[in-house]
Amino acid sequence: MASAEEPPPNAPSVPAEGNGNLGPGQDSAPPPIFPEAPEGSLLWRALGLLRQMRPEQWLKNAFVLAPWVFSKQMTHQSIVLGAVGGFGVFCLLASSIYTINDLADLEADRVHPRKRRRPLASGRVPVWAGKVLAGVLLTVALIGAVLGPIGFLATVLGYFALQIAYTFKLKKIAYVDVGCIAAGFVLRVVAGSFAVRVTPSLYMLACTLLLALFLGFGKRRHELAGSNAAKQRSALGQYSPNVLTWALAVTSVLTVASYLAYTLDPATRAFFNSNWLWVTAIHPIFGMFRFVQLIATRPKAESPTQEMLRDVPFMMNLVLYALEIVFIIYHIRPT
Repeated sequence: MASAEEPPPNAPSVPAEGNGNLGPGQDSAPPPIFPEAPEGSLLWRALGLLRQMRPEQWLKNAFVLAPWVFSKQMTHQSIVLGAVGGFGVFCLLASSIYTINDLADLEADRVHPRKRRRPLASGRVPVWAGKVLAGVLLTVALIGAVLGPIGFLATVLGYFALQIAYTFKLKKIAYVDVGCIAAGFVLRVVAGSFAVRVTPSLYMLACTLLLALFLGFGKRRHELAGSNAAKQRSALGQYSPNVLTWALAVTSVLTVASYLAYTLDPATRAFFNSNWLWVTAIHPIFGMFRFVQLIATRPKAESPTQEMLRDVPFMMNLVLYALEIVFIIYHIRPT
């Protein structure tokens, strides 16, 4: 039996990252986010550790900042420190969980057409280094969480426990896996609320849950369209393409409806002293349509959520949405 540090003898060879030498019908690797270094060098290993942390995925932790933005106290020093600290804790925690997940899925990733290029699966980052990285990141994240309110610490621990259960058990159960992903996003919002010491809106929690379900169902629909889907993720064999299509449609409508209900609610308009928040609904609508388009047009991508981060129209829409929200909440007032 091959050791954990070495690929099994029958595993396919791993092409160098970014060289495009893939088999028939496979897309080339996306351009690297970080510059390349001579293979085998210390810098090459260090950049591999940085890639293993997946900093491009930290954007998901922007949900931790949502309560800060909607609190109307963005410039208050203690609020800013709480929000930035909470965001930092979740970024470190997420990187630790990604590393733990890759360690758990090492053998499966080594035979996956795209995941085999990941630092751990390709051997760029040794298994022992991955374990050390996961431990250090988790330790620093928990130290940061301890410095915050007790509610924030409790939410962080709950989030970590959920992700560990997902990694080793729950991701193998269809629909439960997507529910875990959605719960993780809700916990981000709850943690962000504790970090800045505000009460989260039920509308915000509902919108977050529905949007996360939409993204989760979309990711599973994209994975199901790939070759040997059930072998790459055991839960996929229990999914139905038609059910996932309907789930996408239902959750998209409910997400927009809940967001519009929030923006038009008299309590919301009174709190922000503005009647213009509803105009921002165009951005979530466009974002969801663009996400579905990415699922349909880029079937060979590793993940539609990663494609979103590389998609210029999607990112422009996200930036415009953030700017409009800040402008309306902190500047526009009815005459």
